[in-house]
Order: sequence, then C-alpha cells, then structure tokens
Amino acid sequence: MPIALQIDSYQADVRRIVEDVFRSMLDTQVKHCPEAGSPASGTVTASVHFAGEWKGAVLLQCKPAQAFVFTSRLMAGVKPLRIDADVRDALGELANMLGGNLKSVLPTGVVLSMPSVVDGSDYAVHICGGNASDTVSFASDLGVFWVTLVQVLEKERA
Repeated sequence: MPIALQIDSYQADVRRIVEDVFRSMLDTQVKHCPEAGSPASGTVTASVHFAGEWKGAVLLQCKPAQAFVFTSRLMAGVKPLRIDADVRDALGELANMLGGNLKSVLPTGVVLSMPSVVDGSDYAVHICGGNASDTVSFASDLGVFWVTLVQVLEKERA
C-alpha cells in the first residue's frame, strides 16, 4: 500500500534545509518570505525527482540574475552573464543538495534522480500523475526565489 502523507507536513523541513544549504554552500542568508507569492515568469527551474516509497520532486526556481550569482558563489569563479553549462550545473547541484537533504526526512527507501534544469521564457514543468505541492518562497539580498516540494499521489489498489 502506498504511503500517503500530507505535503505541508514537510514545510518546516524544507525551510530549514534551504536555509542551511544556502548558508553553507553559497554563504547566503535566506529567510522564508510568505508574502512573495508564486514564481514569476522568466525563471530558471532545477529539479530532482524522488522514487521509491515516496514519489515526487523538489524544484528550485529563481531569476536568471540570481542563478548567475548562485553559480559564481558555488563555483568561486567569474559571474556568468548568460545561462550556460556552468549555470545549469550549479543549479542542478543546488537542487541535488536540497533533494539529498530532504531525502533524510522522507520515508526510507527513497532514491533521487539526476538533476534537470529548464530555462527559457515560455516553459512549464509538469509532474505527471495526480499530485500535491507546496511552494515556499525565500528572500535574500539577491531577491526572492522559490522551492516547491511535489508529492505524486498514487491511487490505492483494490
């Protein structure tokens, strides 16, 4: 029988993990910012997917300018001026770190996919199947970004 959990029960874990990852990996202080609303158009989205006893994904969405700074802080190099392989690698690595840390609070037996990154001015990310999601917005000196936890809900088998 599939494990059915309330997606919002993980919000405190998401907030703690995002704050810890950004502080330790990017030397960036972030705070939960509930008044920030939903992700804006023109964002870059990095994700990793969970499979096993708990199925879903975690998505990191930010503006390209933030992605450039995140990349320069993570890779200790020159700040990129466009979305390139380094930016995609850095955002994928951030999504992977968030997913890896979230994996520790999810049911045992959960595995992670390789990260994927989507950018452009007109795209949509759709996790197939019925799902529940919870988007948490964060603010830093670089602006607002969003982390969404998605749980794929499986129908119980008769």
